[in-house]
Amino acid sequence: MEDDVEDGSWSRCSAILRIFGTIADLDEITRTLGLIPTHFHRRGDRQRVPALGDYEHDMWSYSPPVPAEEPLDVHIQTLWAHIAPHTDYLLGLKRTLTVDVFCCLASPGAQGIEVSHRSLEMFTRLEVPFGVSLVV
Repeated sequence: MEDDVEDGSWSRCSAILRIFGTIADLDEITRTLGLIPTHFHRRGDRQRVPALGDYEHDMWSYSPPVPAEEPLDVHIQTLWAHIAPHTDYLLGLKRTLTVDVFCCLASPGAQGIEVSHRSLEMFTRLEVPFGVSLVV
């Protein structure tokens, strides 16, 4: 891996379910999905970078335990496997909260991405856009 970093051929990927807005009970989301959030915060909590100020909303997020070096497809399909049984619940949350999936690809040599058609099912079923933050 160290050689990959030096020659610029490394990449890091992630797919994160994010639920944010005014969340009455963060623990209800944890119980219902049966997943431990990888991050959560409350409105007014301090961000790690003080210059960014306080968080403006509550948030519960989950990223599956997939090594960052795995392709974006693996991240998306693993996340979907974890949350697919709860599609109706997540769609219900969308009535009062924002529910999305944040995908990220960090690679110094990125010229594009390709994802399998199987990876797009999650975005269609959750009725959320497919977007990828590219860090090159």
